[in-house]
Amino acid sequence: MAFASWTKSIGFAALALVTAPMALAQTPPAPPVAAPTPSAQVAPAAAAPAAAAEAAPADAAAATALDSSYTPMAPTAGKGMPIEKGLDFQQQYSELGEYAHWLDTSVLLPIIVAISLLVLGLLIWVMIRYRAAANPNPSRVTHNTAIEIIWTLVPVLILVGVAVPSIDLLAKQYKPAPADAVTVKVTGYQWYWGYSYPDNGDFEVVSNMLSKEDAEKRGEPFQLAVDNRMVVPAGEPIRIITTASDVIHSFAVPSLWFKMDAVPGRSNEKMLTIKEPGVYYGQCSELCGARHGFMPIAVEALPRDKFDAWVRSQGGTVKGDQVAAAPAAAPAAATTTSAAQGAAAAAAAPAAAQ
Repeated sequence: MAFASWTKSIGFAALALVTAPMALAQTPPAPPVAAPTPSAQVAPAAAAPAAAAEAAPADAAAATALDSSYTPMAPTAGKGMPIEKGLDFQQQYSELGEYAHWLDTSVLLPIIVAISLLVLGLLIWVMIRYRAAANPNPSRVTHNTAIEIIWTLVPVLILVGVAVPSIDLLAKQYKPAPADAVTVKVTGYQWYWGYSYPDNGDFEVVSNMLSKEDAEKRGEPFQLAVDNRMVVPAGEPIRIITTASDVIHSFAVPSLWFKMDAVPGRSNEKMLTIKEPGVYYGQCSELCGARHGFMPIAVEALPRDKFDAWVRSQGGTVKGDQVAAAPAAAPAAATTTSAAQGAAAAAAAPAAAQ
């Protein structure tokens, strides 16, 4: 019995040794880890051009919004400048100028003409009616109540009629500029002008008279043309502050009905609104020295978008530029971040495979 049990144990052991390799051979091997396919590696790289393509329209929009191109406006003959054989005021291009021109031509001039003709008629009538030949015995009348009342009341009424619109015009001329008005500081030097823009980076433009040859090349009137104009937006209130660095000057532009002294150590302020784009000329109107007659003024009024472009061309800043640039920068930054994340994921895939 013992021998039989021992023989049976050896048989089971031999059978186990024979069947073990067969079981191992029948077990399927584990599938190998697949390496990243070429398409998976190329996809993140291809995202970069796509990101650039998406960012391009935003960059183009930003470039358009922050336009800094500027070309000086060509003047219009007879507009904003003196004309040959002119008798009246220059044509006005501001509301105050139009009001003042109406007051002169529709109120003052008719009254002046009427009074002048009345006085002339009375003189002629008195010379004929009361000459010595017609009146050998002159009248001794010294008082006439009715005539005295008439020649007292009529002048009073005339002066009141003139004073009402005159005071109204004076008050409008010195009406303060609104808070959002564009500020230009005008400084008179011997003998040129300086224009500063404190609301747009506080840069200064120096303006000198052009020579006759340069003025003719640019198609502008000699002794009125300058190398750098005072550029302002049209149709918007402008706060002009005048001062001087040496002696008293006077900033005057007739077609805009604007004149204000520039006094050293003092700041004078006045509002100006130019109705339409154009180039308007003036001169220093205060005797300031030997070259007083060679301090011309050229004001160029532009639409708001072109004025903003001019400010940028001078190195200044325009309110809202940062806001306009932000939407364009944000998508570009987000796209760049996405591309970087895709590249990092592609680089991490082979490492994970290993």
